[in-house]
Amino acid sequence: MKKKTIWDLNRVSVDEFRQSKKIPLTVVLDNVRSLNNIGSIFRTSDAFAVERILLCGITATPPSPEIHKTALGAEDSVRWSYFENTADAVEMLKKEGYTVCALEQVDGSVSLEAFEADSDGRYAFIAGNEVDGVDQNVVDMCDVSLEIPQVGTKHSLNVAVSTALTIWHFFLKLR
Repeated sequence: MKKKTIWDLNRVSVDEFRQSKKIPLTVVLDNVRSLNNIGSIFRTSDAFAVERILLCGITATPPSPEIHKTALGAEDSVRWSYFENTADAVEMLKKEGYTVCALEQVDGSVSLEAFEADSDGRYAFIAGNEVDGVDQNVVDMCDVSLEIPQVGTKHSLNVAVSTALTIWHFFLKLR
């Protein structure tokens, strides 16, 4: 097996990516504090053609050298908007017809692998702060809560990792 070069991968330009078809998925970051996590989420969103990211509360916004360090330019290819209050972003998404999901461990959550996204639907999911998760008031506004099943000794995943797993799940269902 020969490793592929950057030219073998036939990557599209930023302009071509912006014009390309996206999966009907919006990622909402609720007070994510690590700029490396934010950059990683941008990069994953680019890889799987997420339509946009909504950055809320204390979540930092581009341009930022720390975000760029992990995003590697995806902060330029993926559309994003900033909301001072996550609840305002959720209200907008509901008006736009999205099913809004909290990525959170709550009573009555749906296991991610059991969640069947409708291929004609539009979805948004909210990933929360590294310590406190998604704010309870925001969870209360959501249509459903999704939980990633875990069997180890830890009961949570890094926000960039859990976001990547969730994006991948939606990518498989919606592309």
